[in-house]
Amino acid sequence: MQNTPGKLFLGALSTAVLTVGLTVSAVLPAQAADGASFKDEILPILQKHCSECHTPGGQGQMASGLDLTTYEGVMKGTKHGPVVVPGDAFLSNLMVLIEGRAGPELKMPHGRKDLTNWEKTLLRRWINRGAENN
Repeated sequence: MQNTPGKLFLGALSTAVLTVGLTVSAVLPAQAADGASFKDEILPILQKHCSECHTPGGQGQMASGLDLTTYEGVMKGTKHGPVVVPGDAFLSNLMVLIEGRAGPELKMPHGRKDLTNWEKTLLRRWINRGAENN
């Protein structure tokens, strides 16, 4: 077997995975996001960044009607309509607000640390794949 650059890289990658104990998702994050589930990936993101305000009785929920503590609350949306358009993350108001496309005064979460690029990727993938309760 001839050592070509591609084979050396894959061999080194396999060795790194075995030696360091990295998971496939740490090495290939885009593929890991393909299976983003509401329960395991999406809800924890919402709990970390959104639930402080968008919980029943919270300031964000009182102002908008949006409860981000359950799948049903996410899919119900606000007093003004849905925030998730299953199959279309770009048109989903949840992503519009998180990405700041509605304007800086509406960017979510207000006054808190932005979601990481990875968290945004997981949300987009989940929405684009139908926003299932999985």
